[in-house]
Formats: sequence, C-alpha cells, structure tokens
Amino acid sequence: MTATAYDAIVLAGGAARRLGGVDKPGVRVGGRTLLDRVLGVCRGAGTTVVVGGRRATVRAVEWAREEPAGGGPLAALDAGVRGTTARNLLVLSADLPFVETGTVQRLLDALDGSGAEAALLVDADGRDQPLVAAYRAEPLRRELALLATEHGGLSGLPLRLLTHELALTRVAAGPLDSFDCDTWQDIAAARSRIREHGRVLDEWMTAVKDELGVELDVDINVLLDLARDAAHGVARPAAPLTTFLVGYAAAQAGGNGPDAVAEAARKAAALAARWAAEAEEEAKGEAAGHGTEDGAG
Repeated sequence: MTATAYDAIVLAGGAARRLGGVDKPGVRVGGRTLLDRVLGVCRGAGTTVVVGGRRATVRAVEWAREEPAGGGPLAALDAGVRGTTARNLLVLSADLPFVETGTVQRLLDALDGSGAEAALLVDADGRDQPLVAAYRAEPLRRELALLATEHGGLSGLPLRLLTHELALTRVAAGPLDSFDCDTWQDIAAARSRIREHGRVLDEWMTAVKDELGVELDVDINVLLDLARDAAHGVARPAAPLTTFLVGYAAAQAGGNGPDAVAEAARKAAALAARWAAEAEEEAKGEAAGHGTEDGAG
C-alpha cells in the first residue's frame, strides 16, 4: 500500500502553568525533548510546521506562531495550517512522549478509508483527542475560517467548536498513545516508564539514532546475539568493538541499510563461532594431553 501523503502540524505553545511556566516542549524524557519525541513519529510528513517559539530540533521544520501568542489551540492550529499544502494534515501536541508511528499511520489510514473529514484518537476513557488526529485540509480550513468570522477571531476558543462541525471517524488509542505531560508527576512517570524492562532498549536505540542523525531500522536482537557471541567466544571487550565494526562495514557497503547490517552481523557471528570452536578444540586438546601425562606417571 502506498504511504499517504501528508503534512504535519505540531502545537508547541501554551503557558505550561502546571509545570510552573517551564518550556514544556523542551523538557527531556529519555534524553530527548518532548518536541523531538513527537517529531520522530511524523518523519514521513512532506512539511512539518511547529507552532511555538523557535528552538533547536532534531530535524528541520517550519516555524509558525499564533496571533496573539498564547491564543489557544484553535489559533495555533490556524497558524500551522497556513504553512501546509497537503490534502491531509496530521495534528499532534508536543507533549506526547509515547505516541507511536503506527498510531500516526492508523489515523491517516482511517481518514483515507472513510468519507470523514477528520480521524480522531479516542483514549481509554472514550474521550476524543483532537490534538492526536488527522484532518482533511479543505474542511479544516473552512471551519477555522467560519469560526473566526462568527467569533471575531480564534483566540481563546475551545477545540470542541471545531470538531462539532466536522464529520468524524474515531481510532482507539494504544495503551500510551494519549499519555500527555501536563504536570511534573506526569514527567516523572514518563521518565520512569521508559526504563522499564522490555522498553528501555528500544527507547535507547531511538534516542541514539536521533542524536546521531541516523534513520535506520535494524533488528536489535541480531546485534545483541552478535555481542553475546563475541563476548563469550572471544573476550568481553570484543562485544562493543565488534558491533561498532559491523555498523562501519554496513555503512561502507552502502545499499539497503538494514540488509547491509544483517549481512555484516552474519559474517561477524560466523567468525565468532569459528573462533569459539577453535578455542574449544584447543581446550579439549590440552585436557587430553594432561590426561595422558597423568596416566604416564
């Protein structure tokens, strides 16, 4: 299936009063800012517009600002829409540490596969999440313009005024898709959750790839197995050095990134197995020799 073409709007403004006015999009969870975590799930967007104060980000984006600043989500959404050209628009708030790429795709697919004007995420309590949603651009622009005319502007208006006027379809949220960070308790919970067993490696790998500007999906288990084999069959320091060389070899080979990593890992694992087998043969030979000597005495 061909990927849906879309632009993305990330709302990164707001006063963050429950965080004491701190720059919420810049708060770090797992070594990455909340904003960068959200930007990571919409890499497929043709254009990404961030509405809020300019700051360093993990990838290039366009910037916009609502008028007046702090005018609320509808005013921010209107400012973001003005910087987009795609027929479908993904809208995300910048305080969603666990929203996933798969969820973004489910929203876009739901919009494409229906006659709806917007696909909204619905959380476990049945609440619509209009800032985790995909919209058709034309109806969104129409309703924003009508609301601005009716109310003399968009500043301070609630989002429900927009969604009540659109034909909606809804997508059930995953366990953490709609988890947002409004308080320091939320931040602490998010920071704790990323270190849970079963999640920490994926979180770390994603953080490293973002930090290094690497866009490559590889099988973590292949690299872990290789590191284990190198550590056991050669020496413990061989594990990180071998995985580094595998990555370097894959980069030198070019071609399909994940396939190049897998092939380099296969070769290195085979070498580690031969190395271990040779050491085992030597150990058996030495043991046999000692047995002979003991018998000869």
